[in-house]
Amino acid sequence: MKVLLVLFMVLLTSVVACAQSIDQKPSTSENLNTIHQNIGQLNKVAFDIYLENPDSARGLAEKALLLSRQVKYTMGTAVSFLNMGHIYWSQSYYPMALFCVNKAMADLPKNKPLLTADCYTLAGRVYADLGNYKEAINNLAQAEYFAGEDPGRLAEVFSEASYVFKRLKNYDEAITNAKKALGLNRIAKNQGNIAVLYGRLTSIYANKRDFKLALAYSDTALSMSVSTHNNRLRATTYNDYARIYDQLHDHNKAVLYASKGAALADSIGVVDALSSAYKVLIGTYEQQNDLKKAMFYQNKYNSIRDSLSAFNKVKNTELIQDYFALNNKLNEMAEIERVALANKAEIKSQKTIIATLALSLVIVMIGLWVTYHFYQQKKFLSDKLNERNEALQQQKQLIEAQTANLETLSKIKDKLLAVIAHDLRTPLANLRNIADMFDTDYLSKEEVHWLMKDINPTVKSAELTLSNLLEWAGNQIRGRSVNSSRLDIFLLGVEMEQVFNYSLQKKSIGFINQASPGQSVMADENHIKVVLRNLISNAIKFTDTNGRILLDSRYEENAAVISVEDTGKGMSSEEMDRLFITQTHFSQPGTLGENGIGIGLMLCKELIELNGGKLWIESAPGEGSKFFFSLPLNKEYA
Repeated sequence: MKVLLVLFMVLLTSVVACAQSIDQKPSTSENLNTIHQNIGQLNKVAFDIYLENPDSARGLAEKALLLSRQVKYTMGTAVSFLNMGHIYWSQSYYPMALFCVNKAMADLPKNKPLLTADCYTLAGRVYADLGNYKEAINNLAQAEYFAGEDPGRLAEVFSEASYVFKRLKNYDEAITNAKKALGLNRIAKNQGNIAVLYGRLTSIYANKRDFKLALAYSDTALSMSVSTHNNRLRATTYNDYARIYDQLHDHNKAVLYASKGAALADSIGVVDALSSAYKVLIGTYEQQNDLKKAMFYQNKYNSIRDSLSAFNKVKNTELIQDYFALNNKLNEMAEIERVALANKAEIKSQKTIIATLALSLVIVMIGLWVTYHFYQQKKFLSDKLNERNEALQQQKQLIEAQTANLETLSKIKDKLLAVIAHDLRTPLANLRNIADMFDTDYLSKEEVHWLMKDINPTVKSAELTLSNLLEWAGNQIRGRSVNSSRLDIFLLGVEMEQVFNYSLQKKSIGFINQASPGQSVMADENHIKVVLRNLISNAIKFTDTNGRILLDSRYEENAAVISVEDTGKGMSSEEMDRLFITQTHFSQPGTLGENGIGIGLMLCKELIELNGGKLWIESAPGEGSKFFFSLPLNKEYA
């Protein structure tokens, strides 16, 4: 029986292969819908990533264009060209961007006004970058007409209008349009465009020399550039910081941010942002009378400007040649299709013969299958019974495991309630007493003000305690998932210094960030922030006035080792042994009586191990403590 079945399958496979070699069936409606969906997905991904990775985005858009032309999908062709226009604009290839926009509008169906609005909006922005503001305003007016009542499209129109007015130095009109765009983007829930608008408001207010508002908007723009993965915005925001601090005569910060902007702009190929960063570095070093460095960056700037025109000509020529090569490939595909249609009559007769043979084989197969089916039935029923018995055993084991887990969770709950009742009562009672005394006019507003300042570290400690409890409880009860990404420990150190600024000043503790900037590790950002908050909070807690806290990092072959070192009172080996034992964990009061529950370090250890690393301590009584943890190194930046 099995031999017959094998012989039949071999014969049937040969017949099907023969049919496929002489007949390529046209795509059905269902297949076309699937291809259209694939094209739409390629274009969506290309648009989502073009600001972060323009070269990869262009490759996806070109694939979508090839598929669209192959199946004569004009909508997909238009969107592909529009995406390529966005990509070339992001890399400052403005003539190629206009070429692609015009191709998109030529292929765009007339019943798609919103996509037409997108084309005019992009054309307006490109003309603005080329300095042709009259054409920019004309195209944006067309975009507003086709956008109708759509809040997202209108937001993009007003956003680009604010950019044009900024270039024209009409700052009030630029601010008005930017705020209109912000309101519409909030309605459309477009976080990416909101981030860009905050960056634009930064540069507008900086040009108006309103540096306080400019810095406030730049902080928001930088934060949102990370969450929206907009590397171009992040580079320009670094440059805005540099220009603001340069005008505020804070040259060290100006150099720091200009260097960051230049490095990021160079990595993603945004020449305009790179040139802008060099200009800030030149001016800053000239004001510091460091003529050697000023001349160094002046030479870099001149080199970029001298080669930019020639480079763009060569690059645009290459890109046009690539397009015509792609178009020639599509023409070849059309020729193959024409030849296939010419052979259709001959193929039809061969199809009839193959169909007849296939039908005969199917009839034989049915007879063989009926015989084989009865043979298999008995074996199938026996296997089914065995499977049910195994399933019952697995259910029994699962119920037993769940029972044990419930008992463990109950013990964890009781422990957490006891900890909260014992260790969070004092800060809450202090706050209640201050409120009661204020209500009875026992304390003046000035006294309340000073008391609240004094109790602020205690409240923050209680807040950190509660946060640690929730993190630890979640880890114990439901487990943890890890969302790894590239992290710069130096930048996280800058953020931690800002978070603990008041506590550091209160105890006159110096914070030194010696982590290597630009180096990346792979870990969950939220997890590592929890670890750094706990380690730095503990360091502040056990360090005397006028002490020092040092954040450092070193990089080995496959891992990064990060350390937090303090000049506090240190620990004995016995105390260190008790830190990570759940049943015996403990906490000591800080140098100013700060309280804790001792669960933070256990949480740190669990989170570091969850991210593939380990945590260890070096300490001695009276000599301070040094906490180390390792993380996998991002090989791309190793």
